[in-house]
Amino acid sequence: MKKLAFIFPGQGSQSLAMGKALYEEFDIARSTMDEASDALGFDLKALCFTGPVEDLNSTENTQPALLATSIMALRVLEAEFGAALKPDFVAGHSLGEYTALVAAGVLDYAVAVRLVHARGRFMQDSASGDVVGRMAAIIGLDTDKVTEVCSEASKDGEPVVAANINSPGQVVISGHISAVERASKLAKEAGAKRAIELPVSVASHSPLMAAAAEGFDSEELSKVNWGGFNVPLVSNVEAKVTDDSSEVRSLLKRQLTSPVRWVEVIECLKEEGVEALVEVGTGKVLTGLVKRIDRAIETLNFGLPEDLDKLKEAFA
Repeated sequence: MKKLAFIFPGQGSQSLAMGKALYEEFDIARSTMDEASDALGFDLKALCFTGPVEDLNSTENTQPALLATSIMALRVLEAEFGAALKPDFVAGHSLGEYTALVAAGVLDYAVAVRLVHARGRFMQDSASGDVVGRMAAIIGLDTDKVTEVCSEASKDGEPVVAANINSPGQVVISGHISAVERASKLAKEAGAKRAIELPVSVASHSPLMAAAAEGFDSEELSKVNWGGFNVPLVSNVEAKVTDDSSEVRSLLKRQLTSPVRWVEVIECLKEEGVEALVEVGTGKVLTGLVKRIDRAIETLNFGLPEDLDKLKEAFA
């Protein structure tokens, strides 16, 4: 049996009608989405299925929406496959790490839904002051060069950093709007193919999230009762395996100001002997990134009922 990891998407994977097909076909998907709505006190299903898209894209809504649709998919997989499809490791991209912790048994689902809703609120509140954050994707420049460009573009009070190390040649930078603009210009001068401004006002995974991280930690993370790991996690912050619940609070606090080391996460899974990955939830963003990191790793998706056939061919 191949060693297997489940990976879970983060912000940027959301789309209108996500989860709708699973909700309509599987009882377990319906109860999972309804549980999230009950935990939040509003109809998350309607937001996911019909929007409006502006509300779905608001970070405090996007985060529980993505977590809920991924757990819907996960529970369908568990119901359909049982012990025949059990991951040896889990990982998630940024927000997706919370979903991974639910999958690993460390975080109660309803608690996680409320937690990421609060996380989004703290992040959004960080963008409501005088400092305007921005993110941009730098295409066609290696990580070391992007880091060098960010260092050159940063000034006192105007930082910019490499925030998401997504794949070779794709690094997202994050920070003060002026510093991001400077870094984007410098990156293109250094040979980047493109510098694409992302439609966000929150400087995720940058020093501008420091106040959000402190508030989120003291008001939310400090109250969580963490369970034990049923399956180990490869974390965003350290890009190494952990199955120690006492580390989780610190990792999730640090995650808000630290880069998502996705290339290293996938390399770590490969070093642990993982040969196949299943992206669980809406979209195929992570599958695309993995193919650019290491094409030798088999990649599959589960976010739609029709995806079951390919999984059954591979694992049943």
